[in-house]
Amino acid sequence: MTQQSEWLKVESLDLEAQGVAHNTEGKVVFIEGALPGEEVQVTVGRKKNNWEQGTLVAMRRESSQRVVPGCPNFGLHAGACGGCKMQHLHTGAQVAVKQRVVEDNLWHLGKVRPETLLRPIEGPAWGYRYRARFSVRYVAKKGQVLIGFHERKSRYVADMQVCKVVPAVVSDMLMPLRELIASMAERDRLPQIELAMGEQVIALVLRHLNPLPDSDLAKLREFAASHRGVQWWLQPKGPDTVKLLDEGGPELAYSLPEFGVVMPFKPTDFTQVNPHINTVLVGRALRLLQVRKDERVIDWFCGLGNFTLPLATQALEVLGIEGSETLVQRSRENAKRNGLDGNTAFVARNLFEMTPELLAADGVADKWLVDPPREGAFALAKAVADIAQDPSLAPGWTPPKRIVYVSCNPATLARDAGLLVNVAGYRCTAASAVNMFPHTAHVESIAVFER
Repeated sequence: MTQQSEWLKVESLDLEAQGVAHNTEGKVVFIEGALPGEEVQVTVGRKKNNWEQGTLVAMRRESSQRVVPGCPNFGLHAGACGGCKMQHLHTGAQVAVKQRVVEDNLWHLGKVRPETLLRPIEGPAWGYRYRARFSVRYVAKKGQVLIGFHERKSRYVADMQVCKVVPAVVSDMLMPLRELIASMAERDRLPQIELAMGEQVIALVLRHLNPLPDSDLAKLREFAASHRGVQWWLQPKGPDTVKLLDEGGPELAYSLPEFGVVMPFKPTDFTQVNPHINTVLVGRALRLLQVRKDERVIDWFCGLGNFTLPLATQALEVLGIEGSETLVQRSRENAKRNGLDGNTAFVARNLFEMTPELLAADGVADKWLVDPPREGAFALAKAVADIAQDPSLAPGWTPPKRIVYVSCNPATLARDAGLLVNVAGYRCTAASAVNMFPHTAHVESIAVFER
């Protein structure tokens, strides 16, 4: 590593929450810990022909948006937790950065400018994270167990005694969990605890590489009995092997009160990390879609029915399409549980191999809701674009009048938006950031397309 003696003026933040500056040679310098407007010196750790990457070591001008991090595990120090990247930036400024990322990606990658920028969706900045995957390590030399996220740029587990982004009840449980695991016979064969919280249940999924002896099972039961709401699930192998330790007790579920929907789920099912934001997001998505009682809607990448079931309270008919047959079956169960099976249907499709013919086979719909994983919905957008260019590929099929696209990756949203707007004849009428993961560089967004 080399010290750079010149003072650098930080111009912006990149997608990894690094400050971006240019040195006197014109090279781009990415600076961990630096914020726009600051003047800093750095230690350079990596050098390439066109760029360098370093860490802030001195500052002579500080950003007005810099704040004291709310968690002792955050920072650039040795052993710092890598779970958050933006705690040193005011939460309002974090949201502004993410909104700009959405705009920039849409324009630079998709050549799309939204007609309206909606106010970003925000929620609690702390205690919001109802899902987390904690690594577990028994450190024999120290005779102790570590439970938490990995350290910055490391495979080591951070020594976390608290975690401010999970609910306080979970943060308060970290040290008792460390003591529990340390007391178990299989403590060095327990690599992971996955958290999935519902409204009444704190589900803890324990990954175990060996069968657990009765003495260890007894300790898990004792822990659950002394910590309200805790429910142990065991995972001997892959996610499909997850099983509840003891049947009975409250159901793991979340609700969407605006639509009178209750969503049971298993701890390894995909559900949104932030239930506060999810509630607002579902409401906004449906208002933007403007579904009427005489309309048919398709919910692409429907998962457990997070959008499908609320849509079913407003539409004539909703078709949920998902890649996993298991999730499709769970969606059907959830629809029946909520009395919405009369106007919902679910099918399994490989949505990454969509074609105009397959698209037409699912029929014409007035509106679409699209909520893909990080890979986006390229095959779906391309099929729409192909039909727009050659209607004979799907005789009689007409595209939806409005599409609401919920994205967890602004780059793939921009790519797909480029196809919808520049080839398929849609307008991007609105877009905004969604701050699903405060203090991280993760950017979610929502966009509306009309034709």
